[in-house]
Amino acid sequence: MQGVCAEETIAAQVAPAAVEMPRVLRALRHHNFRYFWAGNLLSNIGTWMQNVAQGWLVLELSNSAFWLGVVGFAASAPMLVFTLLGGVIADRVDRRRLMIRTQAAMMLFAFALAGLTWARVINVPEIVLLAFATGVAMSLNAPSYQALVPQLVPKEDLNNAIALNSAQFNFSRIVGPTLGGFAMAGLGVAGNFFLNGVSFLAVIFALRKIQYPPPVPDDGSATMWQHLADGFRYVYDRREMMTLLTLVGLASTFGIPYLMFIPLFARDILHVRETGLGLLMAFSGLGAFFGALTIAYLGRVRRRGRFVVSSGVVFFTAIILFCFSTSFALSSALLMVIGYSMVLMVATVNALLQHLSADEMRGRVMSMYATAFLGFAPVGSLLAGSLAGVVTAPHAIAGMCALALIASLFLYSTRVELRKLD
Repeated sequence: MQGVCAEETIAAQVAPAAVEMPRVLRALRHHNFRYFWAGNLLSNIGTWMQNVAQGWLVLELSNSAFWLGVVGFAASAPMLVFTLLGGVIADRVDRRRLMIRTQAAMMLFAFALAGLTWARVINVPEIVLLAFATGVAMSLNAPSYQALVPQLVPKEDLNNAIALNSAQFNFSRIVGPTLGGFAMAGLGVAGNFFLNGVSFLAVIFALRKIQYPPPVPDDGSATMWQHLADGFRYVYDRREMMTLLTLVGLASTFGIPYLMFIPLFARDILHVRETGLGLLMAFSGLGAFFGALTIAYLGRVRRRGRFVVSSGVVFFTAIILFCFSTSFALSSALLMVIGYSMVLMVATVNALLQHLSADEMRGRVMSMYATAFLGFAPVGSLLAGSLAGVVTAPHAIAGMCALALIASLFLYSTRVELRKLD
């Protein structure tokens, strides 16, 4: 079901369950979105608990910035290939069923990581393998996750729903690493992995409870590869979409890899232990959470092309300053700025792409967004890890961000469609 009919169907489904909510929480008045939002919040808290423990474990086993980069590459590399296929699949099958299966797979991988760590037989290659397997499942899940949101709320609440999704993800970045730091100190890293496995039950339960319009069956007239080619042509013919995806790709490749090296900054530069690492990650998440709340409150901002680029400039500049900070307080404040500006940028791009995309192309468009945002990060992690062995990690990350900052300003000055985007 597409176009007006789809919107009417969604409105009819959500209207009976709508409840009054403050402006900033408007999308949560719809019960389907509330289930989806809450389930993903609990699951993402577990994921961040695992992430902070995984980075610490790799550092303890290898004492190497290079291996931190390799694990980051393995976790995100599948996004380069499988996310695009996931986007095609999301436009052809029941998105909820696909998400339940991928979430179940990630749950099993988390339990496997917990078991190997508890048995004290874990090694870095096994962490790389499980990170890669989790990344494959996540890459198949991401486009359906993005494309399902417009089916849970009416069009007028879509901006708010996207911002609240970003808010729950980034709130989990506050709670997850903080809990993860204390859980590592009390239960060990294996406890974090086990709790992450349990957390997937929340999102699986939520997916089983939500209701949304049934998927349109694929008529089988085109192959998966033809559908994928159609998606590329669709985006390529729309220069504003291409430019937005390029900006996100720059942030992903040259900026986001800083996250993989926070354990190194915590231990070797700021000289803090597990709880200090958890707090650093939490400050980054706190800034991102406030950024998401800002977008949720503002709704649609004006001159969004300039807004996206300005947010990107602040993001890259704050990372450069963070790389040379030796103060825990200053580093924490800069991580808040980094998280805040990153969400302002990517949440605005997400909303723009959702609105610019036709319903029948949304899965493929959002798969390209997920590839640009998450799939290019492994390349950056591997590059940063390699450069860190030559010029140190802070200099490598700062240099990459300086390059991305210049490229973003160049795009803004040369792409008319970006400057005119409102």
